[in-house]
Amino acid sequence: MKRTPMELAALASAAVSGLTPTGVAGSPDDAADFDSAVLVDDAGKQWRVRSPKHIDASMRLETELLVLRAFVPAVRAELPFALPHVAGTVRQGDLCTFVYSHLPGSTRDIDSLVAESGTLPREVGRAMAAIHSLPHDLVHDADLPSYSANEFRQRKLNELDQAATTGKIPAVLLRRWEHALEDVTLWRFNCSVVHGDLHEDNLLVSHGRISAVTGWTDLRIGDPADDFAWLIAANDPAFTEAVHAAYKEARPEAPDPHLMRRAALSAEFALAQWLVRGVAAENSTMIAEAEEMLATLEADILEQEAAEKIEAEEAAAAAAEAAAEAAEAERAAAEEAIRAAAALSASAAAPSVVLPVTRPAPTKRPSVSAGVHAVSTRVSVMPIDDAPAGSAESGGQGPAGAEAATEPQSSDAAETGAIAVVAVSSEGSTAAAGTRELDPDGKTGTAKAQKSGFSKKSGRLKKRK
Repeated sequence: MKRTPMELAALASAAVSGLTPTGVAGSPDDAADFDSAVLVDDAGKQWRVRSPKHIDASMRLETELLVLRAFVPAVRAELPFALPHVAGTVRQGDLCTFVYSHLPGSTRDIDSLVAESGTLPREVGRAMAAIHSLPHDLVHDADLPSYSANEFRQRKLNELDQAATTGKIPAVLLRRWEHALEDVTLWRFNCSVVHGDLHEDNLLVSHGRISAVTGWTDLRIGDPADDFAWLIAANDPAFTEAVHAAYKEARPEAPDPHLMRRAALSAEFALAQWLVRGVAAENSTMIAEAEEMLATLEADILEQEAAEKIEAEEAAAAAAEAAAEAAEAERAAAEEAIRAAAALSASAAAPSVVLPVTRPAPTKRPSVSAGVHAVSTRVSVMPIDDAPAGSAESGGQGPAGAEAATEPQSSDAAETGAIAVVAVSSEGSTAAAGTRELDPDGKTGTAKAQKSGFSKKSGRLKKRK
């Protein structure tokens, strides 16, 4: 049953002796659990009234009372914000309505928080860091829930199984959440004191700073990422990153690299939790709202996955193209290296060639007479000099021999140093006489020509073995 602000004002008068309301207005709160209002009394002082709608909500308010009593003055003094103070209670059957004293500041909706410039994001981060730095004994002494990292993950898995039994969770989301919960590296974190119900309605803002934090009904030891879920739902990455940066700076321990990923999961999983609560309460309005939000989330996830797939394919194609270009460049470099090595090897194997110095032909050039033996075909090399005709050096020839010896050489022979070849019979007589030019490298050349090692095929000097 929903209570109007006037009914809440009447309950507040009954809870706090001497309270005379002069004004009342509705106040934002968890609509499924509480009716809330802000009162102004005759002295101008403000009060807040919270009235539970069901027994579970009433138990949460009683838990908050224990929590606020655990905040002793020494602990309150360390916090950068104010805490509520319970001024009175009034019970109606199983439900108990609470009245809180005035706190400075006012609430902002999420869009106003994001739009407000200045140091507000830093203030939010510092306030969250202060909550997560509270001593664990605060929770233990109040006999509140405490979970290790593994216990917290198992609790989430149980909640996922419960949500799946409704048959109203899209398969895409079930698969996504299951994979995240099975990734054990994601759930290695240091547990801390967690507000448990942190969002814009429980933050009071005054002059650009967080003046007070309310709604301490779900205090526990668990995953600090849960307190960041509302920032993910704000859908403003710049604001969220600014809050997270201030939080990391204010926290004494090393940053948790997976905190924001778990915060995103917590924000998504809150829709499944809302659906389960609606089904348990047989509230068709809550169920319809949860199904609509789950369908929107499913569409967003599918769109994101499609975009990531296209991006991955483009990146793979670009990488393959780059790899092919690199392989082609490597192949070309290898071929160039082989060519360079071959050229270097050929240069090292080739002998150096010294060209002869050209000198003028002598005025009197010796002639060589070669006699070919009819039987042995051996070449006889005989020098020709200036001996007189008919002498022993002339080869025993008569005037004919002298004539042949004194016959002037042709101009070509003079220039090339041709060798005169004379055919000799087996008895040593001359069968025929004449002159022809021999290649310097011919087999019938002189001993000097044979020793030189000139190759006819290559036209170059080579070393004989």
